[in-house]
Amino acid sequence: MNHFRASPTAVNPLSVLLVEDDAVFSMLVQRTLEKGGYRVTLLEDSPTVVDRVRNESFDVLIIDGNLPSGDGFDLCRQLRPMFSGVIVLLTGRDDDLDELLGLELGADDYIRKPVEPRLVLARLKAHQRRHQRDTNTHGSATELKFGEISIHLERREVFRSGERLSLTDAEFDLLAALTNRAGEIVDRDTLFQGARGVEYDGLDRSIDMRVSRLRKLLGDDPSQPHIIKTVRGRGYLFAR
Repeated sequence: MNHFRASPTAVNPLSVLLVEDDAVFSMLVQRTLEKGGYRVTLLEDSPTVVDRVRNESFDVLIIDGNLPSGDGFDLCRQLRPMFSGVIVLLTGRDDDLDELLGLELGADDYIRKPVEPRLVLARLKAHQRRHQRDTNTHGSATELKFGEISIHLERREVFRSGERLSLTDAEFDLLAALTNRAGEIVDRDTLFQGARGVEYDGLDRSIDMRVSRLRKLLGDDPSQPHIIKTVRGRGYLFAR
């Protein structure tokens, strides 16, 4: 299963596939990420991406939203079922609905262009730190059970009535954060900081979108949720 290891090292660096048709920008991002300890493979277009991901091992996919021969959003949709690592959409689209669409299609993060390559690196580091915190928080515990829901922390897998659910890394981390404090209200600031590595601006709806998708996966009634409850003005609560 592809996901972040504890930290990149010179011996075993995390592997990033960057799909970007702007040669100058992709080179700058590649250099920045490599200086940060990542191994970067570049592709300028989409035709071979699916085969590369299927046959090679990557920890992170960074995909431009608009590619010469295909739509990065559609590519994200195709890749999500076969790739369990982090997917980042990097795009010039500035509509909030596009960001919500990207997250709904399975992206773990959405970065709007123009952007400094150092911010891309910072976002990857934030995802990595979140995984490390998750590991440290749960310590020796390897499995959590809540009725018909079973969460395998080490394998980063979730089952409902014995059936494995397909979650993105960001969705798994959000679920882990909620279940780690089951029975408590977790505010959006805490969840957003953990998911994006930056402070909540009061407007971003990505956490709400992920909660909505988690409810669907867990069989929670969106009109009257009994698993992940919304506490108006305060945050979310995972019922024990």
